[in-house]
Amino acid sequence: MSAVELDSRSGAVDDLYWQDACDPVTESDEELQRIVAGADLPALLAALAAATGDVSALTEDLRPPLTPVDTVNHPHGGMSAAQQEKARAVALAGLRRLRAEQITSVDILSEEHTDAILGYLSGGRKNWHGMLEHELDLSPRKNGAPDWHFDDVAGGREFRALIVGSGVAGIAAAHRFRQAGVPFTIIEAAEKLGGTWQKNRYPGVRLDTPTFGYSYSFAQRGDWPHQFAEGHEIREYLESVAERSGVDRLVEYGCRLVRAEWNEDTGLWAVTTEDRTGARTLRHFNAVITATGQLDIPNIPEFPGQESFTGVAMHSQDWDPAVDCRGKRVAVIGTGASAYQIVPAICPDVQSLVVFQRSAPWMLPAPNYHEPMTEVFSWLTRKVPHYAQFHRLWVTVLGIPGRFHTVRAEEGWHGAPLSVSPRNHEVREELIRILREQFAERPDLLPHAIPAYPPGAKRMLRDNGVWARALTAPQTTLETSPIRRFTPTGIETEAGAVHEVDVIVYATGFRPSEYLEGIDVVGRRGREIHEVWDGDARAYNGVTVPGFPNFFMVYGPNVGGVVAGSLHFMLERAAEYALKAVREVLERRVKAVDVRPEALDRFVEWVDAENRRMAWGQPYVRTWYQNGKGRVSQIWPFTNVEYWEATEDVRAQDYEFLG
Repeated sequence: MSAVELDSRSGAVDDLYWQDACDPVTESDEELQRIVAGADLPALLAALAAATGDVSALTEDLRPPLTPVDTVNHPHGGMSAAQQEKARAVALAGLRRLRAEQITSVDILSEEHTDAILGYLSGGRKNWHGMLEHELDLSPRKNGAPDWHFDDVAGGREFRALIVGSGVAGIAAAHRFRQAGVPFTIIEAAEKLGGTWQKNRYPGVRLDTPTFGYSYSFAQRGDWPHQFAEGHEIREYLESVAERSGVDRLVEYGCRLVRAEWNEDTGLWAVTTEDRTGARTLRHFNAVITATGQLDIPNIPEFPGQESFTGVAMHSQDWDPAVDCRGKRVAVIGTGASAYQIVPAICPDVQSLVVFQRSAPWMLPAPNYHEPMTEVFSWLTRKVPHYAQFHRLWVTVLGIPGRFHTVRAEEGWHGAPLSVSPRNHEVREELIRILREQFAERPDLLPHAIPAYPPGAKRMLRDNGVWARALTAPQTTLETSPIRRFTPTGIETEAGAVHEVDVIVYATGFRPSEYLEGIDVVGRRGREIHEVWDGDARAYNGVTVPGFPNFFMVYGPNVGGVVAGSLHFMLERAAEYALKAVREVLERRVKAVDVRPEALDRFVEWVDAENRRMAWGQPYVRTWYQNGKGRVSQIWPFTNVEYWEATEDVRAQDYEFLG
């Protein structure tokens, strides 16, 4: 089935994992006290206020201060010991009330109670409420799902959209378009949905962000097994979301977008796709939504003699499950996010391991990185109505300010290029202190473990000690001399060392700035989008590009977050923004919308100015966040709140409506 024209208006709650009721509380006071002692208090107090309908206990003196996080999260959002003591008493009383009144479900909250709970969690920041209500199931103003339907606004008009990709972004777009009843076709070049999580199956693959911050607002799973989900758990989640939403039955697999060309006369995109046999098909669509991902095209450096190597060589994304590294001599090239997971995972079982490092990674302490969800957490999700949703909302609240304060550069700072501000320098010194402890038995490795760039200038990894243990293992060699050439049996460095290996793993990342690579997109006046960009991809709100009507990008330029926020939120909002633009086309009875160049220029100027204030935007920093022109084209330098505001409406003054 290639397209869908469904009416999905049934169902009052915008959550595919919604549960009407939980198990009743039957435990003794002593057991409840134990639960409260191990609970995250702000999330629990919010959930109990919603369940009991009593927000009076959310007093101002119990508001978590949301103390800025430098390296290690502050328990309970920085609540003082006195606040915690009082909060535990309030929480215990709330659990007793659930038990006494056998409360196992919650109705949608009133606006008054919603505001009280959000005010409590956000420290009274009312400007956060709209964004948070996008995430809050129980809010009467939850604002992600479309509040309109195609049949009601199209006036009998034929209209069909193409969604390209079925990873995290594509599933979000397809679900929202399906909810609105907009006819669409969704294609996927691979044989299964899931995008990067379907492709990346290397040893140790998992999230490097907390699990509850990496899920859809419309699919709030509560029974996650791990605090940082393993790769297969995310893959299974995406498959479940697609199944529950009906999207899985609509995907055309093995179908790749080759070319899309705009026809000014018909107001249609002529789309050429290629199937798994190489056969090409020409179809026409009113709108095209690309959700092709960002970190998808492997970056494999070129080295002399590469083709002569007779062993196994593979990129982390193309891990061959038939390759058994046990007892083998293995080389891992790179020390980024995938290497950080692969190296500790295979280290105990290999004969020898050589890690080729160009630059060391900064790592934030995360002692729970490999830990399962706690027993207390599991109890709360079973016994307190919608506790998991409030925990997710609390994670979202903490992620709004994130660590921006640690990466904002101070003009004229004397510590450059190793740090960008006094606070950034403090973070650097704290992380170095931790490294000194971890490499105490191998002080010779310490200089190579300390990055020569500011914290936050590149993606920061999660540290629970396994990286240092792997590098200091007797079978491991950390090689910092550049690679001179490959030989048939190994790798030779510029320093003259020769490493004989059986397996080479390229943990060398991706080419993220090559947006829409491999796809020809021809817009108005015959201009191809890559020629327009000339190596500097730009899009208004990360979604629309002047001269390309009814063409929308989900996960386009400048929407990635690195020290704050939720990627899922950004992707959902981009998809929802595209859907709002489609509504404008239908209601205005026009062919298409095309963003004005001056709107894009204003947006880019705004984003660029803020990116230049960040560690990753300093002239002495080199990072994949920057494209070939030196511009930061990957990163959203603001919070999720600003993106919610930017994508809340399709501003008529920013667009040309083509009749």
